[in-house]
Amino acid sequence: MDSNNKENETEKLTHILSVVQNLYYKKKEQLEDLKLEISDLQSVLSQINSLLSNQSFSSADELYSKLQTLEKKSVDDYFKEEISEEAFKGTNIKRKIFSNQNQKEEDLLCVLNLYDFKRVEIKFIDPEKSAIQETSERFINVFLKGALIKIKENNPNLSISYRFKNTDKIEYITISNLSSIDDYDLITTKIRELLAREM
Repeated sequence: MDSNNKENETEKLTHILSVVQNLYYKKKEQLEDLKLEISDLQSVLSQINSLLSNQSFSSADELYSKLQTLEKKSVDDYFKEEISEEAFKGTNIKRKIFSNQNQKEEDLLCVLNLYDFKRVEIKFIDPEKSAIQETSERFINVFLKGALIKIKENNPNLSISYRFKNTDKIEYITISNLSSIDDYDLITTKIRELLAREM
């Protein structure tokens, strides 16, 4: 009985050894195959890198020549109608309006920002002091009639919104859908005129 058990155990162990050896050699072969594949992949990668380096250089060269032609443009070229809206994205033209009551010191009254040549944000620095009200006769005559209604005649999509400081004093004015830099110039002029009369 004991000898039969020993033979059975020996057979089992022999079988296990055979299976493990087979797995070992298979894995070793797979490892060799992987090494060859990795070597091939490295060769392909270096070829691709070489091609990309050449392409990148030619692209950079093209970009440089385009940049040179852009630098030759005059400032007026940027205000022509043919320029796409994409060219204006991210632009911001800031203007500040100061008081001129005191010759020695000027107070900042208002900041205007034109974004993407489409949207103007007007911030009154001290709304209580400037005391501009949406319903005041001066605001309506100078700013609304003097600027916005004129702009809206040529641009029906124009829109305006207000934010107030605690009371009915305007703190922010946002004007959207402008169509030209001339609109911004007119708005600036009328805000300056309004503040000169209000202060």
